[in-house]
Amino acid sequence: MAEPPDPAPSLPGLEKPKRFLPAFHYELISCGLRGHELIGLDAAHVRPQDSAVVREEDGIRWHRCLRCDSWLPLPVSEHPTRDVPPDRDHIALPIRGRPLRDAFILRLIALDRGLHFVILAFLSVAVFLFAANRTAVEQLYVRVLEAVQGGLAGPTIGAAHQRGLFGELTKVFTYSPRRLVLTGVVLAAYALLEAVEMVGLWMMKRWAEYLTFVVTASLLPLEIYELFVHVSVLKISAFVINVAVVVYLAYAKRLFGVRGGVRAEEAQRAMDVGWEAIDRSTPPLPAPAPERRRAPA
Repeated sequence: MAEPPDPAPSLPGLEKPKRFLPAFHYELISCGLRGHELIGLDAAHVRPQDSAVVREEDGIRWHRCLRCDSWLPLPVSEHPTRDVPPDRDHIALPIRGRPLRDAFILRLIALDRGLHFVILAFLSVAVFLFAANRTAVEQLYVRVLEAVQGGLAGPTIGAAHQRGLFGELTKVFTYSPRRLVLTGVVLAAYALLEAVEMVGLWMMKRWAEYLTFVVTASLLPLEIYELFVHVSVLKISAFVINVAVVVYLAYAKRLFGVRGGVRAEEAQRAMDVGWEAIDRSTPPLPAPAPERRRAPA
């Protein structure tokens, strides 16, 4: 049985934040970045059926933002290009509510995947260049190592002092050419996978959410093992971020049937986006003032 959608949120800006927990009103953030979504700015006249998006009262024309529900008083256009505002069938509604929140979070995850792509692509290119110019790079490395360690009498590649950064770099020179090429191919393939995730999440595709969940969840055991081997702030941060991504995709995006699955997701989207959501939060038109009758002379 599908889980019912969450109740409709209050209008943006009206919900007070809890103590120590800020309330992120994504509609207000989006309007601050992109501007309000207003209809009828270029119309000469306003009809009663346009009252959900624009209305004129006492000589003042009020325009409603279709994203954040703000009503803005603006002057009537001195040079209108159309007689009346467009009909509903010709208005593209912006996303709002939880779908807008998901858009922000998914694109933050996409930026994280983009950073992974850049790093992995750079490492892949570096490995292939090293494999193709191994002798020259090894000779340069020996000269740098000898200079750092105090001249020609210092330790070299075969020295017993193999700790720290130089020790890790020295291990690379023991890899066979085949292993280097294989490492470069794996890094390139992983970078391509991260690029696919990035593009899909940025476009808010459902398949990208599943792909990101599977890939991220499959790497969590390896990250746990790395934490047991050596703990660092970077490893802990990466692990916490990936756990948060997996939990968010499974719970908030209802993957694999969680919390009603795709049907509940579509029902939730219908509650927050569309003309029904606009009409639910539209204030009624004021009743016309009764006409006063003059007393007989």
